[in-house]
Amino acid sequence: MPIKVLIADDNSFIREGMKIILTSFEEFEVVGTVEDGAQAAAFCEAHAPDVALLDVRMPNMNGVEAARLIAANTKTKPLILTTFDDEEYILEAIKAGARGYLLKNNDPERIRDAIKSVHNNHDVLQDVVLDKIKAQLAQGTTPQPQAPASAPSAKPGEAIDRSLFTERELDIMEQIARGLSNKEISRKLFISEGTTANYITSILNKTGLEHRTQIAIYYLTGEARVPEEE
Repeated sequence: MPIKVLIADDNSFIREGMKIILTSFEEFEVVGTVEDGAQAAAFCEAHAPDVALLDVRMPNMNGVEAARLIAANTKTKPLILTTFDDEEYILEAIKAGARGYLLKNNDPERIRDAIKSVHNNHDVLQDVVLDKIKAQLAQGTTPQPQAPASAPSAKPGEAIDRSLFTERELDIMEQIARGLSNKEISRKLFISEGTTANYITSILNKTGLEHRTQIAIYYLTGEARVPEEE
């Protein structure tokens, strides 16, 4: 069965263009297009698409708030697709329940792969987005309760308790933090995608984390949770 996708963007040209792009792939069925976050949340509650592509800046309700409602009230998986890579948008979207954050300047094939990954319960962050998160956390601009004093200056992977993990698990975590997909990790480490998925499950169980995005942030900062708003 095709993956059912909702497109939410206040720019009609982008909405229709994205619809044309996605319908060119046999994996997808675009079941709706809407122009703001409130419409997106309502559509997901009424029609339960598999994935909702959400722009960040939209009238009536932005993409972050829409992602929060969609994640809380439906089984639809929110995926931010936007031109804005501002740090506050990225972290807020992750905390709201978005399963990925992708920029619109990606090739259609990259967007296709991201939608498929999110549909298959993986999280997607491209390199530039991970770099933004890492830079913001290193600068201390986001609250980090109980963070070790050395965490902001620690090199990636040094802030975590490495004794909890096997060498292969540490390799997997490093590649996730670099923004690689399961397929890319499998190719790089010469293991099957199923084996990669099993390692990720083991990492999640050991850390109490819920998804790949949190693994990346944990590996980079030593924080086991994305900081919440006060």
